[in-house]
Amino acid sequence: MTDAAAPPNPFDLTGHVSVVTGGGSGIGLGMAEGLARAGATVAILGRSGQRLESAAAALRAHGNPVLPVVCDVTDEQAVTDAMARIRGEFGYLDSCFANAGIRGTFTPTLETSLAEFRAVTSVDLDGVFVTLREAARQMVEAGRGGSLVGVSSLGALQGMPRQPAYAAAKAGVTSLIDSMAVEFARYGIRANTVQPGWFDTEMTADGLADERFSARVLPRVPVRRWGTADDVAGVAVYLAGPASAYHTGDVLRLDGGYLKF
Repeated sequence: MTDAAAPPNPFDLTGHVSVVTGGGSGIGLGMAEGLARAGATVAILGRSGQRLESAAAALRAHGNPVLPVVCDVTDEQAVTDAMARIRGEFGYLDSCFANAGIRGTFTPTLETSLAEFRAVTSVDLDGVFVTLREAARQMVEAGRGGSLVGVSSLGALQGMPRQPAYAAAKAGVTSLIDSMAVEFARYGIRANTVQPGWFDTEMTADGLADERFSARVLPRVPVRRWGTADDVAGVAVYLAGPASAYHTGDVLRLDGGYLKF
C-alpha cells in the first residue's frame, strides 16, 4: 500500500479544536498535553491566570495554538462567554473535556451544611453541566459532530465517608454524560466519562504523602504506583478524535486495576 492510499491516522488531531477546563494543572493539563502533542489547537480554562499562562507556554512547545482563558465554571455567564470566545478565535469546537473540580473538606455528613455541600457540587456537577451544555450547543450548530468528556472519580462507585458532596457530584457526572450520549448521538456527538483512580495531583498530594495512607492504599493498586498526568494523555487523544467514532455512553476507568483487586 502506498502512502497516498493509506487511511488517515485516527490519532492525528491536526486541525482539531479542543477545550479543557481545569487545564492549568494535574489531570487537565495531562489531557491538554496529549491533545497538543497530537496536533490539536487547545483552549485551557481555569481560575488562575498565572497557572494558565505557565501551562500554555509549555503546551505551545508542540507548535500549535493554545488559548488560556480565565474562567470560573460556577459562573454560568463566564462559561458561556468563554465558549463564545473560543468559537470566535477558532471558528468551531471538536471536543470538550469538563475536568475542573474540587474535593472540598473532609467533614462528617451530620456536620455538613447545605451551603458546604453546594460549594462542591457547584463546581463538580453544575460546572460540568454548563461547560458541556455550551460545548454541545456549538457542536450542534456547527454540524461537525464532536466529543464530550466528563471527568468523574472512583468516588462515584465507592462510599466516601465525610465527602458526600464530592461523591454525589462525581456520580452525577456519569449520569449526565450518559444522558448526553443518548440525546446528542443524532448529531454525531459522542459523550463519555473518564474515571480516574488514585492520581498524584495537587488535590491528592496531602493524602498520598501520608505514609499510613500509602501503606494501606498503594498495595491495592496492581500496577504499584499512583497515576500521573501522562496516564491521561493518550485517553484524551483517543476520545477526542475519530479513533473513538463508535464509542459513546461509556466509562473509561483509569485506576491501575484498583477496583479489580
